[in-house]
Amino acid sequence: MLEVIELSKAYKKAKVVNNISLFLERGETIGLLGPNGAGKSTTISLISSLIKPSSGDIRINGKSSVEDPIHMRQILGVVPQELALYDELTARENLDFFGRTQRMKGKQLAEKVDEILNMISLTDRQHDRVKIFSGGMKRRLNIGIALLHSPKLLIMDEPTVGIDPQSRFHILESVKHLNQHYGISVIYTSHYMEEVEQLCNRIYIMDKGNIIASGTKEELRSILSSEQIIHFKADWIKEGLIHKLQSHPSVSKLTHTDGSVQFSVPKNVNILADLFKFAEEQEMMISAVQIEAPTLEDVFLHLTGRTLRD
Repeated sequence: MLEVIELSKAYKKAKVVNNISLFLERGETIGLLGPNGAGKSTTISLISSLIKPSSGDIRINGKSSVEDPIHMRQILGVVPQELALYDELTARENLDFFGRTQRMKGKQLAEKVDEILNMISLTDRQHDRVKIFSGGMKRRLNIGIALLHSPKLLIMDEPTVGIDPQSRFHILESVKHLNQHYGISVIYTSHYMEEVEQLCNRIYIMDKGNIIASGTKEELRSILSSEQIIHFKADWIKEGLIHKLQSHPSVSKLTHTDGSVQFSVPKNVNILADLFKFAEEQEMMISAVQIEAPTLEDVFLHLTGRTLRD
């Protein structure tokens, strides 16, 4: 359905999107991940036809949206990271206003607004002003506005930021429903890896304007299939132990806080004997040790050097 072909965007001498390619099948959900400054927002703006690329092409159903953005805009819905609502209007008035911007009117608009209010579970609050809504209710209304014109492609840019767990659950279930029952294709960005794992068929990881990895969850985890993650806790982590581990030839990607340490080692290396030896030398008592298979978060850290929330 969507093809992004060798797409680039440069501002003066700075290339913020560098020759990226990706695709999205009809009825599929893909995740677009990257630390801050990776180029995700620019990529979304390019796909949305808000800005023009320096080079490359974007094709929707085989048609270039760079040459003719009208077709893309007719089938695209965008849920922006920043709320786009009128606080002094009610939920219904917001939906009615944005529906009219899509040239909807009369009975068609009224029925669609009723459908959306039911879908986002705001029917009983439809006549309340948005300014008294919780963050989660505003996020749900924001999604409802993007769905008014029955889009075939939906871009959701961090739709669960700063909301309560119940609203977050509702939004995730809504995405699944839209995907499975309406066949809407979704591009989803988030700072929560568990959301991406739960929703997305495939994942693209961006860093410094480049797509540095892509694939299914299993394919991405296989990048670190030869490693294991060691996580241990202690009442106090001494710097001497950290230095010992950092200088160990088998240890990589070490991170630590005041009470815990995590690092990677090859699967064929038994590091535990050395770990307890180092702890004894530092007169430390280790309270718990876990050996885990790498997660998508570990893969992301391995590829970018940063966690998803950085």
